[in-house]
Amino acid sequence: MEGQEDVFKKFYDSFQNMDGHFHILEHRVPIEQQMEYFKYSNRVRKEFHEMDDADYDRYILNLENIELSKEEKKKILAILASSKQVRAYRLLERYVQHPDEELVNWAYMALMESRITLESELSGEKQIYISTGLGGKGKKLRFYVLIISSHGVSFVDYQREVIEKEFRYALSKDDCEIERLTIGPRYVELVFLIPVKLDIKKMLEGVIQECNLYGNFLSEIFTVTNVKELSKEEVDQILEKYGHDSVDR
Repeated sequence: MEGQEDVFKKFYDSFQNMDGHFHILEHRVPIEQQMEYFKYSNRVRKEFHEMDDADYDRYILNLENIELSKEEKKKILAILASSKQVRAYRLLERYVQHPDEELVNWAYMALMESRITLESELSGEKQIYISTGLGGKGKKLRFYVLIISSHGVSFVDYQREVIEKEFRYALSKDDCEIERLTIGPRYVELVFLIPVKLDIKKMLEGVIQECNLYGNFLSEIFTVTNVKELSKEEVDQILEKYGHDSVDR
């Protein structure tokens, strides 16, 4: 991977000595929206006062009020997330099941913050928040990978079978979960969940090497991101950069 050795080393090393209980945001929330939420939540926390029964009852009614503005509901969700009360967490849990359409991401962020705040208060254990644009599940992070063919040559049937077989075997062996494996004419797209402490670079290089024992048909240059899945246009740009024709989907 060109110019990304240090990035992957830092990413891998950051999890090796992680001390504490970590939480992974499972919902896919764009990074810019996550940053917006945390800035907003920090302001709300500074103004926070203890939530009494009257406040709680009012928040229930307001969240159910379809005429209440989006901004008012955003503030309520942030207040609930900061309250350190179990009933506030339960209310957020309930709201996330049927949120206002434009507040889905905000609601998931509030629920995560509430969980971390509450567990920190109750257990006294250090709580670590891990979030990416693609989210995760349980103790695993979701990644998108694009691997291109060698020299822009289209895959033949046996090569496609090798890719399918080797990727599924290698990833299951490392406790990864494939959510999507797409084999195009001259590229492979993979969306999968990996344990947070797994060396993703080493794992991907290993499975590419296994595939290439059958003919060196996969490039050792690959793209990995946990921010978002690449669009058709972005995939085309990468293929063009390395001398491939645009992708057919």
